Amino acid sequence: MERERCGWCTGDPLYIEYHDSEWGVPSHDDRHLFEMVTLEGAQAGLSWLTVLRKRHSYREAFEDFDAARVAKFTPRSVETLMLNAGIVRNRLKIESAVTNAQAFLRVQAELGSFDKLVWSFVGGRTQVRRPNDVTQVPPKTLESDALSKELRRRGFRFVGSTICYAFMQACGLVNDHVSTCYKAPKTRSPSKS
Repeated sequence: MERERCGWCTGDPLYIEYHDSEWGVPSHDDRHLFEMVTLEGAQAGLSWLTVLRKRHSYREAFEDFDAARVAKFTPRSVETLMLNAGIVRNRLKIESAVTNAQAFLRVQAELGSFDKLVWSFVGGRTQVRRPNDVTQVPPKTLESDALSKELRRRGFRFVGSTICYAFMQACGLVNDHVSTCYKAPKTRSPSKS
């Protein structure tokens, strides 16, 4: 018998694997957090499945999301990436990955980790919502608005509130598995949104 999953999770094996093993799972690993900021920004205007299919190529192109290495990319590096059919070839998105890596390193230098910054917007604990269906999942929240504002203040790009909320879901700051999904948590946490 097939397990019941969130409505957005199509029958694509890549989507199922992502849903089952990663989406909504709390991440405190800075490299993974940088990867997800980059991929969520790349996804803007596209389907998440499109980006998932390119994830391996992104890992190769962006030095396995080593922010220190990406921060050193030059205009020539950007031109090379513009020729890489394995990633989303959008100049603004590619350039934002470089500027975001630089901003990411500044956050690490100031606070010790990017993790410390982003998790502060949810009080250090996953917000559990347990929506009944995907129509009850908001595109953004007060917390994602605040995170977006702070990231932009710190020099990040492609970090609007909707992108930030998708990042929060992807990295487990928020758990929005619908109540009928086998991955749904047992309890719900209070929310300001």
